[in-house]
Amino acid sequence: MARLEELQPGTSVHGVLPSGIATVVSVQWFGSEALELTYKDPTGKVANELLYRHDEPRLEIVEHGRPWSFDGDGELFRLVSEAQRIHLAHLFDPVLAVHTSVVEPLPHQITAVYESMLPRQPLRFLLADDPGAGKTIMAGLLMKELIARGDLQRCLVVCPGSLAEQWQDELYRRFNLPFEILTNDKLEAARTGNWFLETNLVIARLDKLSRNEDVQQKLQAPDGRWDLVVCDEAHKLSATFFGGEVKYTKRYRLAQLLSTLTRHFLLMTATPHNGKEEDFQLFMALLDGDRFEGRFRDGVHAADVSDLMRRMVKESLLKFDATPLFPERIAYTVPYRLSATEAALYKAVTDYVREEFNRAEALENDKRAGTVGFALTILQRRLASSPEAIYQSLRRRRERLESRLRELEILQRGGEAGSIIASRGPVLDREDEEDLEDAPDSEMEAAEEQILDEATAARTIAELRTEIETLKALEELALRIRRGGEDKKWRELATLLGEIFTPAAIANHLAEDPAPYDTGAPHPPKPKPSPHQKLVVFTEHRDTLNYLQGRIATLLGRQQAVVTIHGGIGREERLKAQEAFKHDPEVQVLLATDAAGEGINLQRAHLMVNYDLPWNPNRLEQRFGRIHRIGQTEVCHLWNLVADETREGDVYRRLLDKLEQARQALGGQVFDVLGKLQFEGRPLRELLIDAIRYGEQPEVRARLTQVVENAFDRGEIQDLLEDRALAHDAMDASRVHRIREDMERAEARRLQPHYIESFFLEAFRRLGGTVKKREPRRFEVTHVPAPVRNRDRLIGIGEPVLARYERIAFEKLLVAPPGQPLAAFVCPGHPLLDATIDLTLERHRDLLRRGTVLVDERDMGTQPRVLFYLENAIQDGSVTKTGERRVVSKRLLFVEIDGEGTTRHLNYAPYLDYRPAQAGEPGVAEILARSECRWISKELEARAQAHAVTRVVPEHVAEVRGRKLALLDKTEAAVKDRLTKEINYWDFRAEQLKAQEQAGKAVARLNSGEARKRADVLQSRLEKRMKEIKRERQIAPLPPVVLGGLLVVPAGLLAAMTGRAITAVASPVDTHAAAARARAIIMETERGLGFEPVDRELDKLGYDIESRVPGTGRLRFIEVKGRISGAQTITVTRNEILTSLNKPDDFILAIVEFLDSGNQRVHYIRQPFQREPDFHAASVNYSFAELLARAEVPS
Repeated sequence: MARLEELQPGTSVHGVLPSGIATVVSVQWFGSEALELTYKDPTGKVANELLYRHDEPRLEIVEHGRPWSFDGDGELFRLVSEAQRIHLAHLFDPVLAVHTSVVEPLPHQITAVYESMLPRQPLRFLLADDPGAGKTIMAGLLMKELIARGDLQRCLVVCPGSLAEQWQDELYRRFNLPFEILTNDKLEAARTGNWFLETNLVIARLDKLSRNEDVQQKLQAPDGRWDLVVCDEAHKLSATFFGGEVKYTKRYRLAQLLSTLTRHFLLMTATPHNGKEEDFQLFMALLDGDRFEGRFRDGVHAADVSDLMRRMVKESLLKFDATPLFPERIAYTVPYRLSATEAALYKAVTDYVREEFNRAEALENDKRAGTVGFALTILQRRLASSPEAIYQSLRRRRERLESRLRELEILQRGGEAGSIIASRGPVLDREDEEDLEDAPDSEMEAAEEQILDEATAARTIAELRTEIETLKALEELALRIRRGGEDKKWRELATLLGEIFTPAAIANHLAEDPAPYDTGAPHPPKPKPSPHQKLVVFTEHRDTLNYLQGRIATLLGRQQAVVTIHGGIGREERLKAQEAFKHDPEVQVLLATDAAGEGINLQRAHLMVNYDLPWNPNRLEQRFGRIHRIGQTEVCHLWNLVADETREGDVYRRLLDKLEQARQALGGQVFDVLGKLQFEGRPLRELLIDAIRYGEQPEVRARLTQVVENAFDRGEIQDLLEDRALAHDAMDASRVHRIREDMERAEARRLQPHYIESFFLEAFRRLGGTVKKREPRRFEVTHVPAPVRNRDRLIGIGEPVLARYERIAFEKLLVAPPGQPLAAFVCPGHPLLDATIDLTLERHRDLLRRGTVLVDERDMGTQPRVLFYLENAIQDGSVTKTGERRVVSKRLLFVEIDGEGTTRHLNYAPYLDYRPAQAGEPGVAEILARSECRWISKELEARAQAHAVTRVVPEHVAEVRGRKLALLDKTEAAVKDRLTKEINYWDFRAEQLKAQEQAGKAVARLNSGEARKRADVLQSRLEKRMKEIKRERQIAPLPPVVLGGLLVVPAGLLAAMTGRAITAVASPVDTHAAAARARAIIMETERGLGFEPVDRELDKLGYDIESRVPGTGRLRFIEVKGRISGAQTITVTRNEILTSLNKPDDFILAIVEFLDSGNQRVHYIRQPFQREPDFHAASVNYSFAELLARAEVPS
């Protein structure tokens, strides 16, 4: 109990906070029975409350004079210190997400996350790296880092429907982030009526959100703001300028809405620019509407977007050894000629399609006409696919229209009119067609079938009967070809299979010599035949896929040689087929529809055939990207099968020939601009339809040929490649080496697995949990205590803590070893570890403020030191949703002070190298009573803070300001320039319109008042934005907060107090002079070996010397020990041992053996330590002789 009068400024007191110690800032009395107490909590936040006499029983003064009693439990103090450090793990492991995720990121992925995105607060960014660069991995790493920083609790991923499950799999498998996919069932079953408020990690299909206003209303709930929204394939969110006006799509409107509902907004696309600058600036307005306000006007609105986007093209991506990440890719055209009967069928179906197109154009309902046209293009594409596909399509269409005819005849007999214009059936516009292209394959197939079967241009029963008779004749012709087995396209594929696998085994099946499949252009050597190669064959249609499956299996002689992926198979079957293709040597061919064209990684193969050519060239790029992606080591080969002397085939043949010519001139990067090709402002699909409808006209054929020629004009392609390099970020060898060095240092310092494992096992045991060791480095958790499970319910954002775990592991490679149970990967962010840390800190955080005594076994002196933990935070002027200024950077410092007033800033976790005092050793009171400790007073805390304020904080502030102000300067200038020009434009228009109105020439669409109002609104936006930027510029440090402290007692002082002699065995001979001499010898040795050493001993990083391997980016981490020849032991600290285990292949224990003659011998020991010490051990003594027995000559 403490009286209110004892609450004086600077006093530390228990009972004010639920847990922890409050420090009194000031007191204001109200009479003699009450006061207003202003205090700081352990994090440095200032608060106040009223206290009355009846509150005195709960108050306890920690100590009146010296605030540090140093009487805490030493073992528990070390544990709580580790809990605090792991709680702030991102401050100690600069690439924490890399070490706590099942990924091996590449240099461009590291720079995207840690240089381009994480420093931006808030993040409004476009990640536009090329296809196959691993943008999903970059997004996952960003999420993990934001979670570690406490900056992300709620995250929404918006993607095309076909990619939703892929995102869910990747984020869970690689990052242990349990995202849920939005479905109608979940929306309807929500307990609160709004599923978004109940779910923190959400994946939503793009068109589910864009086309459903009720769902958008739920998204806008006041408590439903997101911390991060990620939009994948973001080019689908575009708007366009057309006829002087902006055409906003529902997707673009959705993106505008999402931009207002989140702090961090990330757009991801490999195709950000369609070649039209005005459309691109509309797209960028999603990130910053003020910077891209109004319509782009050439010469007025120049835009530098380098601070808003990052673009890496495949050709500039490198691996850590500075070699190219992607191999070359080659495409071949395989022409074939239809047989006479196939040509007859082609002509008959094409004539039918052309006639029906013409009838559809006569319909008054434009949407219905568009739907019929869409159905006819489906039929034409299936005609080009295979006899099986066209036969089944004709049969199903004929049967469905016959069913419709019977219904209409019944209605007619009942007196209904004979017109069928208003009959049932789907109706599509252009946006609907785009949605279908992005839908999951199963949905697209179902929609295509319905449209193909039901959409007709017939307006009367008589017209419908005529169409059905036409279909019967076509169906009969297709059936004859199907039964006769006449399929020239299949023969070409069979020939290719022979050349790819084993010609001798397949030759017997072929009746004709193989046709050449080259344009005559020079290529790298084609792949040599081998039965061990893997081939991917793409078709657009399920009927063709089923047809090919049987024929290829028969050709290869084994049913199991072929696996399939299409929209009709479930998720598990798809994964099973994918894994079989990757790992089963019996599986040679993967047959796939475009269900595998997006999101599936097939780099196990380097050979691909496009059996059907898509009418959207983006699909070509996506398909090729399935094999030409990260991890591919072989030259990729693609064969495109094209029918000669067909209308659409002739257009595609010309396109592919021009593509090959462009590849020879400009390299493989031409494949990356396929999707951006413009054919006089029209998509390829429309050209192919023109070829089908009007291809018999010579002038049309000539025009189409010229259009394709123009699209591949070298200047046009060059412009597209330059647009593709927009905001292009280069990755040269020197930058890769720098990144590799940073990654090597980070690996040496990482907390995962060793620091995390030893902390968790000890902390969890203290909380009452039960863990049993099973396989090496793998454990079973047989009991999770209720307090841990309950804690997760308060702080968790994903999966709950379970009551038991069959296996847990702390090392990535031990999560799923073959033949053993799958383990939970326990790392920062896992609910079991997070709950353990949080509960440990809640129960024992005040121990850090009490302090403890720890012993430095390596210090044989008698002068104690005091080590303080300080937290330093930097804030700007923006305000969080809780009303506090936003913290933009934070650091945890270790500051050590000795009796001479020397202050040192230490790195890492120095307390781990000190041991707790043992039973029988002098107690804290006895130690503090010594003359060596007289300098220890309450002013020490202020000295530690002063050191941080004068030495550390200025550097921290300068770093944050340098990074943040440069971005703000650029943003402010761009916003001011754009909005000012728009304001001037509308002011001018207002005056212009007013003059016209006064002259009696009013403009119907716009008057002077509306123009003036637009200028006023823009002026208000400019003022508001400038105020926001001004607040973000107010970057200021908070005073450093002392979180904890401890008294470091040298072993020499304890020996002096107990009268114990220091024996030769117990005494390390690492005097400062001997250690410095040993390091100098090793530095010289490294230089002699051609390396570039740097002495890092003062940094206390767990090693003494960092030695660079020139020209590689590799580092050697060397711990140096100097010993007199014949010494018994070598003492190695806990941090040194764990650093060696973090970098086993690059860590060297260098021993300098000082001989009696005055000379020395140098010994290098690689992988000197095999396992981490127990958590309680601060150091380990190793046998000098045993270490020398494993030593080798320096190299």
